[in-house]
Amino acid sequence: MDTMPAPIDILPTPSAIPPAPIIASPPARPPGLRAALGLVALYFVLQAVGSGLIALVLGVAMGFVRPWQGMAHADDGIRSMLDQPGMPALLVIATLSLAAALILLLTRRRWPHLWSLAQPPGFGFVRTTRPLFLALAVAIGLTAPLLGGWLTQLLAHGQTVTQNIQQLGADTPPAWRIMLVLVVVSVGPVVEELLFRGVLLSALWQRWRTGWAMTLSSLAFALVHLPGLQWQWFALPDLLLLALALAWLRLRSGSIWPGVLAHGVNNLLAVAAWFVAINLPG
Repeated sequence: MDTMPAPIDILPTPSAIPPAPIIASPPARPPGLRAALGLVALYFVLQAVGSGLIALVLGVAMGFVRPWQGMAHADDGIRSMLDQPGMPALLVIATLSLAAALILLLTRRRWPHLWSLAQPPGFGFVRTTRPLFLALAVAIGLTAPLLGGWLTQLLAHGQTVTQNIQQLGADTPPAWRIMLVLVVVSVGPVVEELLFRGVLLSALWQRWRTGWAMTLSSLAFALVHLPGLQWQWFALPDLLLLALALAWLRLRSGSIWPGVLAHGVNNLLAVAAWFVAINLPG
C-alpha cells in the first residue's frame, strides 16, 4: 500500500526575510550658551595648562630640567631655557597649535552636522559663493588696525600700548619670527573664528536677535583678549569694532572663511612692526 510522503515545511529563504530597519541616531543639538562659553574657556585653559606642560617637556629634552632634582630646580631650569633665543616663540607656537588642534577636533566630533551649514546654527565652513566678500575681508583686515590703532591712541591719552606678542618678538631670531607669524595669521584666526563667529554666535543667535548675538559675541571676543593687552581697557573699542566687522562678514557671506581672511590680515599688520624692526638701527 502506497503511503503519502510527509509534508515538508518550506522555510523562507534569507532573501525573503525583510531587513531590520536601520534607526539613525538623531544629530546632536546645536550648542547652547553654556556649551559655547565652556568651549571658549577650554581653549584658553588648554593654552595655560599646555604651556606649562610643553615647557617642562622641552626643559627635560634640552637638559635644563632634571626631574629628580624637584620642582624648585625645575622652575629655575625652565626659566633658563626660556632665556635662550627663540625658545619663548617656540613655546607659543607649540602651545597655540596644540590647543587649536584639540578644539577643532572636539568641535568637529561633537557637531559634525553643523560644520558645513552656511548660516547659524551652522559654523559656516563652506566656500563663499561671492568673491566680493573676500575682497571686503582684505579691506577690513587692512583698515581695521589703522582705524583701531588711531582710536586706541586717542583713548590712551599718550600711554604706551603694548601686546604680549610684540614683547615676545623683540628677542626672537628672524627664522622663529617667520614661523610665529605664520601661526598667528593662520592657526589663531581659524580657531578663534570657529569659537566666536561659529559656536558662540550660533548659540547666541538661538536666544536673541541677530544684532544682539553679534554684539554679545563681539564683546566676549574683546574681553578675552584683554590679558594679552595687559588689561589696557582703551584697547576694547578697537577689538569690539573688529569683532563686529568679522561677525557681519560671517553672516552676510554665509561662510566663515572671509572672517578668517580678514582676521589673518589684521593679525599680520599687527605684528608687522616688530617683525621688520629687527633690522632697524639702534
